[in-house]
Amino acid sequence: MKEIDQIRLKKNMNLGEFLSYFKNTAFNSRRLASAVDIYAEMIEKDAKKFFGLAGAMVPAGMRQIIVDMMDRGWIDVLVTTGANLTHDLIEAFGYHHYMNNSNNKEYKHLSDSDLLEEGISRIYDVFITNDAFINFEEDLWKILDDIGEKENISISNLIKEIGARLKDKNSIIGKAYEKDVPIFCPALADSIFGLQVWMYGQTHKFKVGAFDDLNDLTNICFESDKNGVLIVGGGVPKNFILQMMLLKPDSGFDYAIQITMDRPETGGLSGATLEEAVSWGKIKYSGKSAVVYSDATIALPLIYGALIDRFQ
Repeated sequence: MKEIDQIRLKKNMNLGEFLSYFKNTAFNSRRLASAVDIYAEMIEKDAKKFFGLAGAMVPAGMRQIIVDMMDRGWIDVLVTTGANLTHDLIEAFGYHHYMNNSNNKEYKHLSDSDLLEEGISRIYDVFITNDAFINFEEDLWKILDDIGEKENISISNLIKEIGARLKDKNSIIGKAYEKDVPIFCPALADSIFGLQVWMYGQTHKFKVGAFDDLNDLTNICFESDKNGVLIVGGGVPKNFILQMMLLKPDSGFDYAIQITMDRPETGGLSGATLEEAVSWGKIKYSGKSAVVYSDATIALPLIYGALIDRFQ
């Protein structure tokens, strides 16, 4: 038994020191401190670091964190959604995401039907113009033209080819190419990015192989002695990463962290506990794990900031 500490804050604390006080508190503050310690050990023990990125994290402003973590060598494999890649490319092509910063009451309270007429799409409290998607189609097709005919290309190799041609090397896709970090997107078809690639293939000799990435991801898992994962959200990226350990005998992830707002009671994958994954052999019984029940736009920057303080 150990006493719960009462947090005492002081002026000019850095994030690492701030979160270190969470270790002896309770609930999600303690889980957040555990997540920092687990990811730090993944770095120190040179574990293969898988990163699952679901949700609308790029529109929410988390893009640079992913880029910086890859730059520091803190992400070895990225599994994400087609939506995040779409919005990363939109930024790379020179368009942006916006918040409503207007004091004009008439504009501030526009309905979604009004936004439709104005050519603006909404992601909760983030806005993007239709011009961005028109530009996205034109620029992506130019890149696909440059890649040339492909009878069968894997999704990860398609993303890599695009990354090699981006002028904005500070995008997730561009940085991944620079740092040789493979990006897997098993549900690419479930996005505007995937839709545009399919449309391109209707008039060009260009076909994407949906299952080819399983070979590469399996090889990565088999070649690594220690494996760790940080899952932002859940969904397809979560299962795509965890299921690979089912193919490796007597294995499972040594480290696992999940940031989620979903609950386990409904039986959905995104809310399934990491302890449940132990029953499948996806995470080792002896592995270290933490689930942080928090908005990822709060928890992820805090974890990354604490890691910077620890390893700077």
